[in-house]
Amino acid sequence: MPTVYIKTYGCQMNERDSVQVGAMLAEKGFRLVPNEEDADVLLLNTCSVRDMAEQKAIGKMGMLARLRKTRPNLVLGYLGCMAQSRGAELLSTPVPVDLVVGTQKFHRVAEYVEDLYRKKTEARIDDQCLPIVDVSEENDSQSTIRDHTLKAGQSSAFVSIMQGCNMRCTFCIVPDTRGKERSRTIADIVEEVRQLVSEGVKEVTLLGQIVNLYGRHEFPPIGEKSPFVQLLEAVHSVPGLRRLRFTSPHPIGFRDDLVGAFARLPNLMEHVHLPLQSGSDRLLKQMRRGYTADKYRSLVKKLREARPDIAITTDIIVGYPGETGEDYAATCALVEELRFDNAFIFRYSKRKNTPAAEMENQIPEETKEARNQDLLARVNAIVSEKLRSMVGKEIEILCEGKSRNNPDRLCGRTRTNRIAVFDASEAKAGDIFPLIVEEASGSTLYGKIKAP
Repeated sequence: MPTVYIKTYGCQMNERDSVQVGAMLAEKGFRLVPNEEDADVLLLNTCSVRDMAEQKAIGKMGMLARLRKTRPNLVLGYLGCMAQSRGAELLSTPVPVDLVVGTQKFHRVAEYVEDLYRKKTEARIDDQCLPIVDVSEENDSQSTIRDHTLKAGQSSAFVSIMQGCNMRCTFCIVPDTRGKERSRTIADIVEEVRQLVSEGVKEVTLLGQIVNLYGRHEFPPIGEKSPFVQLLEAVHSVPGLRRLRFTSPHPIGFRDDLVGAFARLPNLMEHVHLPLQSGSDRLLKQMRRGYTADKYRSLVKKLREARPDIAITTDIIVGYPGETGEDYAATCALVEELRFDNAFIFRYSKRKNTPAAEMENQIPEETKEARNQDLLARVNAIVSEKLRSMVGKEIEILCEGKSRNNPDRLCGRTRTNRIAVFDASEAKAGDIFPLIVEEASGSTLYGKIKAP
């Protein structure tokens, strides 16, 4: 049985796409393996959001190509956003790859891999093994990401509900790599969730580039409810589903109906990842984000009023072109005021064919790095303080299985999406139970299961 190794870079959407590719390869008779040394096919599912992600993938492919010295029939391929962005250009790199497949053609990967593997192993004279490049658009590609291969005891799963983005933020390449917004039907998504629950999944996370703008071009509102809130209610009603999440939204998609859903739907987890990007109104306007710092502040207030225990995390860019000391100070002030439960801080990275890449006053790398480290320290101090305040409290945990760093312990997630580690010989993946927090370190909680 031929073997496949898939390495994924980037967001949860990429992780979900890799699951889809793995499921379809398994149907073709390929076996997924965790180690690249054991694979006949090596695939990198790539990210293009930042230059560093692309360079990591290219460097990794260079390392994988060395395995061809002893295994000349290896199939090497790029998938995903970088493949979409660069296309046939990737065939001109020093590493000769066999496959380049873009974001709308994941459902074709298994077919292409099967063909390439056959040609390489059969080595027929009349069968030239030419590289395959497919980065073309395809109608209804959003409905092709729906298959799963669940691991034993898997308690949570990602469900892709839409593809693409129409927002055109000046720093972002996603509209070019993922295409225009297009959504699946509610009935189709609900059926996928029902199937997952029947196989033991307790928690699903709905995925989209801007997930809370789901269906706005395809489906009408019903009363005051947007298509996304209609979807949340429909998925929430699936029997046996214990937890519901979604990511990543945009602040402009948070209307009153969505804010109210956090107060009405008990299985909608009390966590929102709400990208801020900057606390400077001047930069937010240049970024084409569609809101001001005050509107963002007001939204956070509404969410905390609707669900007082809600955790709010965010994304922030430092070093955007023209960012002054005053702009950066405004971001720091808003972070200190809103006290996020976590924040992912990114140094601005030029992306081709985006307006920001052509702007004047690009910020020196050393300034970006200094601001990145400074803001990260501020965020970490807030997060540490919040976690320490949880010591002695009772929290609900969904057990995900063995801890990655200590296989003798188990780990799970709180309703607010924090990681907790604990000793529990009586617990197993998929169990939901109360945990008493005994310690907090870094971004992790440690505790013991509450005695019945």
